[in-house]
Amino acid sequence: METLESLHSQLNALVWGPPMMILLMGAGVLLTFVTGGVQFTKLGFAFRTVFGKLLSTAPTDGSVTPFQALATALASTVGVGNIAGVSTAISVGGPGALFWLMVSGLLGMATKFSEIAIALNYRERDKKGVMRGGAMYVLAKGMGLPWLGAIFAALTALAAFGIGNMVQANSVADAAQTSYGVTPWVTGLVMAAITAVVVLGGVTRIVHVTERLVPFMCAIYLVGAIAIVIRFAGEVPGAIAMVMEGAFSGHAAVGGFAGATMSQAVRYGIARGLFSNEAGLGSAPLVHCSATTDHPVRQATYGIVEVFVDTIVVCLLTGLVVLTTGAWQSGETGAALSAKAFEIGLPGVWGDIVVSTGLILFAFSSVVGWSFYGETAVTYLFGTAASLPYRLLWVGFVFVGAVGGLEAIWGVSDTLNGMMAIPNLIAVLGSLPLLKRLVREFFQKQAKEGR
Repeated sequence: METLESLHSQLNALVWGPPMMILLMGAGVLLTFVTGGVQFTKLGFAFRTVFGKLLSTAPTDGSVTPFQALATALASTVGVGNIAGVSTAISVGGPGALFWLMVSGLLGMATKFSEIAIALNYRERDKKGVMRGGAMYVLAKGMGLPWLGAIFAALTALAAFGIGNMVQANSVADAAQTSYGVTPWVTGLVMAAITAVVVLGGVTRIVHVTERLVPFMCAIYLVGAIAIVIRFAGEVPGAIAMVMEGAFSGHAAVGGFAGATMSQAVRYGIARGLFSNEAGLGSAPLVHCSATTDHPVRQATYGIVEVFVDTIVVCLLTGLVVLTTGAWQSGETGAALSAKAFEIGLPGVWGDIVVSTGLILFAFSSVVGWSFYGETAVTYLFGTAASLPYRLLWVGFVFVGAVGGLEAIWGVSDTLNGMMAIPNLIAVLGSLPLLKRLVREFFQKQAKEGR
């Protein structure tokens, strides 16, 4: 057993180590050039598209509305990583890690845009009429590599149980016990029951829940974070100066902070950023491919907004709260550091309520969103008959995760989650001519129409 754990530890270090960081960031740089810096030049268009179509129910080719697809993707990406992940990056890599986390977000916007646009070009309806798509369809239909598509689907289906299910359920149980004194098995039963009500209703019920839950949960957390930043506004300039200085020179030990080098700032900032927004892993296209849209690129612009909200807004505010309150020097890490920062920023019970409520809602939304990712992968491998058994298994693992069972699977799923990037990037980078054509075709049409 120790040998297996050692081998897995080495594999995980390779999958989420510098080579993968370089690959994902390099892909982001390349895709930024290929798309003409779409995340900068078309950011305004992306927001106008999203907010101009919030109530769209146009019966075009798809299974859900564009905003429902965005909400479900955000439900999956805005999770524990936005609270615990950002704090971990700062506690290990120093204030400078926040700069590199933002860089990963800016490049990730181009990556997510690209993977969504390409995936939508190859989507198709399953036997039950649900529109499905993702890297596996690109690899099979666009590149003639069905075996690699099957590998991506298998990695997704398996990784989902850990990163999108048990880890999230355990975070909810831990927050509920710490803040409200609820025992894990009670949390597990309640969460499994609510999850069953949602996921057993299929994609229609999932998106109806996420389109209401995501704006609500983001609002609660962001209002609390913004209130703290305003309260400590005088500390913001100093915090920004620390971030910029630490990004290129590291930070010396201070208080309970052990100190960090520039390489640690880069590594942990980029790693936590990529872990949070999932750009390059191929997860978001699995739900975006179900959206009603007139062109792949139009839906792809929702991916730009998705990463912007996840990383540039939520993660940045979390980082500023941790830095401006001085909590980063406490020696705490992860969710405990975020909790301490919010307790300092919002005296009394309010800080704890914001963090615990935010963490619970973020984690639960990830469970709901990732259930569709996993189901899409299983449907690709085994057909629509596998959907219901997968949903039932999904509900059961929510309880297992909440009570702290099968911890070994959590680590393995983290590795599998990272491995999804390899076949996904092969699909994306192998489709660059298609991507360039789709981008040129769509925006030339928009220019002619004066949009």
